Amino acid sequence: MRELKELRELTGTEEGAQRVAFTPVWKQARDWFRAKLEELPVTVEQDEAGNLWATLEGEDPRALLLGGHLDSVPNGGWLDGCLNVLAGLETLRRIAAQYEGSKPPFTVRLVDWADEEGARFGMSLFGSSAFSGNLDLERCRTLKDRDGITLGAALAEHGLSLEDAPRAASRQENCAAYLELHIEQGPVLENLDLPLGGVLGTFGVERHQVRFHGQAAHSGSTPMDVRRDAFLPAGKMAQEVYTITDRHGGVSTIGFCRTAPGIVTSVVEDCLITLDQRHLEADGLQALLADARAASERYAEEASVSVNWERLWQIEPILFDDELIELCDEAIKEVAGVSHRLPSGPLHDAAEVARAGIPTVMMFVQSLRGISHNRIEDTEEEHLELAVRAFDSLADRTLNWLAERA
Repeated sequence: MRELKELRELTGTEEGAQRVAFTPVWKQARDWFRAKLEELPVTVEQDEAGNLWATLEGEDPRALLLGGHLDSVPNGGWLDGCLNVLAGLETLRRIAAQYEGSKPPFTVRLVDWADEEGARFGMSLFGSSAFSGNLDLERCRTLKDRDGITLGAALAEHGLSLEDAPRAASRQENCAAYLELHIEQGPVLENLDLPLGGVLGTFGVERHQVRFHGQAAHSGSTPMDVRRDAFLPAGKMAQEVYTITDRHGGVSTIGFCRTAPGIVTSVVEDCLITLDQRHLEADGLQALLADARAASERYAEEASVSVNWERLWQIEPILFDDELIELCDEAIKEVAGVSHRLPSGPLHDAAEVARAGIPTVMMFVQSLRGISHNRIEDTEEEHLELAVRAFDSLADRTLNWLAERA
């Protein structure tokens, strides 16, 4: 708790956390973290994608990974990401102390993933996707921040080469399991009055922009029944996605809308919306997408306009390891009495680690008001302490699980 508050004071303002990846404040957080690691018998290395690794060597080279991310969104919360790293640091300290003068049975590695948030360049999970082998280097070459600085140039400022980033995948060797603690960032646990939950996996995502195109016309002289108003089908879509999502489950969001010519005296000729759809099951995600496409085409035809879809991003649902989910439940029940299993709507580095074929699980701790990516993000201190205790227990249980699989 002391270190969480220390990091908040060091890298935050009245507006919230400012640890945006590949900025001076992020580097300041990294330097602070490195100083903490100097107190431990670990080897500290930075890989080609900027991920920072602290390795406590064990008798067996197979490694238990504990991970998180120090970077934040601008004006972000004080817990998102850094709780994971500092909880992992606390467990690494405990294991190092337990085996002082000897080696633990397995290697334990703590990783601070680089640029989980994607806040500056718009692409999340940069470091962990390089580790998993899923980094889209071609897309990365095109990314710029709002000041026109390329991702490659920002990496170079920190001694990194974008072209070398995929080499971080070599770190997969001997990785036997991955654990991550995170605030829930949603209201489920608070609504159930529970402090902790085990995570089943991360939602798959279909993210598209949908463009309706009609005909601009004078708002005063054009009768309603002959208009080709591109905003009309877009407006109907806003309600229809709720109906579709009620039918199939998951979540759907129209998060952006832009009209042209965008003046008060003209019928809308062009309307662009974004649609973000998420589901834990692949079939459910595809049903959401298919029904939304059909609805857009139906409403476009009714309004005598055209519609075009362009995919912005996609990732399949990622299910976590069944046995590790059981161990997570046991650890939570040990310290809190009751556990609850839930999916994660937001993406996390754990999803990329699981995509690499490494057994993975996440643990969630309750978020007050379900709010995150906001300076008012918070969790009861009592619940944070329970979370770190449960996470530490999960680490021990996972080490025993690895021994049984030897």
